Amino acid sequence: MKELFLKKISLTYVLLIAASSSLITYIASNKNKDSETTTSETTASNNYNIKRLNGYNYVKPIMFVDNVSESENLASLKQNIVDVIETYKKGNAITSASVYLKEYVGNEWTSINPDEKYMPGSLLKVPELITFLKMNEENPGLLDKQLLFDHPFDTNKNPVYLSKSIKLGNSYSIRELLRYMIEYSDNNATMLLNNNIDVNTFKKVFTDLGLEAPDWNSSSYPITAKDFSLFMRTLYNASYLSMKDSEFATELLGKSDFKDGILKSIPTGTKIAHKFGEGGDPLEKQLHESAIIYIKDKPYLITIMTKGKDMNKLPQVIRQISEVVYQNMISQTVSSL
Repeated sequence: MKELFLKKISLTYVLLIAASSSLITYIASNKNKDSETTTSETTASNNYNIKRLNGYNYVKPIMFVDNVSESENLASLKQNIVDVIETYKKGNAITSASVYLKEYVGNEWTSINPDEKYMPGSLLKVPELITFLKMNEENPGLLDKQLLFDHPFDTNKNPVYLSKSIKLGNSYSIRELLRYMIEYSDNNATMLLNNNIDVNTFKKVFTDLGLEAPDWNSSSYPITAKDFSLFMRTLYNASYLSMKDSEFATELLGKSDFKDGILKSIPTGTKIAHKFGEGGDPLEKQLHESAIIYIKDKPYLITIMTKGKDMNKLPQVIRQISEVVYQNMISQTVSSL
């Protein structure tokens, strides 16, 4: 799919297709200055994978702790999800779908179609949000910097799901632009932010989580549902940003106004932090959503990625998968009382 790129920020269009558990503060003074690129390592011990953050002189903060194997307790639910996916595939509503599910109380997880990669679209606004908060740690006050929206951006995109946007001729703080980018998935706000992003910090967010650094000159960053979930997990864990910044970021995600997917499967009033993304091309549409669902005593993370020929059919698939998971989690919560 051919895209129109600004020379200065070619990767920005990757960010625009549309358009747990240590509480660690990223303290710059502890960083190993000899390490230009911080990476994560994974070790297996006693049936757990422990992912730690490198790049410090004396500490190795824990980022994620996972069971090595998928949970047997989630096997029945996994089969139910597979059945939903197969039903929609037979009805030609989708060509494929992937799901990653993380249940936090028991630290259990399961994954369906884990190796397939998708074009994340506006899901990549989540690591961009993390990037600006990380930049603000290094340069306190950055979020209050005013940026003027003085010329329109030609994104060469036709997103299906549009919401509010910043107004030409107005100035906005970076904090306000982050709100527009996350709550309304505003591409104009994202483009203005992209003109002011630190590319190296953006890449480092990926490598710190153990992912491949994105190519700033490429129009694509294929990613699996499980790998994208790392961005949401690190916010829930407050294991990469400070607790204050993790709370701020997750609060913004809690105000995302996309209502055609997971939100329709969850009772009104349930606390949920989520982000959606459109991807694909004229021949194959993609719609994805990742969410942290805060139900009583059973918080969980779910990332659903879908491909199909008709964008209008994909939200229903996401809703149905989410509903199956939610009902299962609720029934477990009730049975434990």
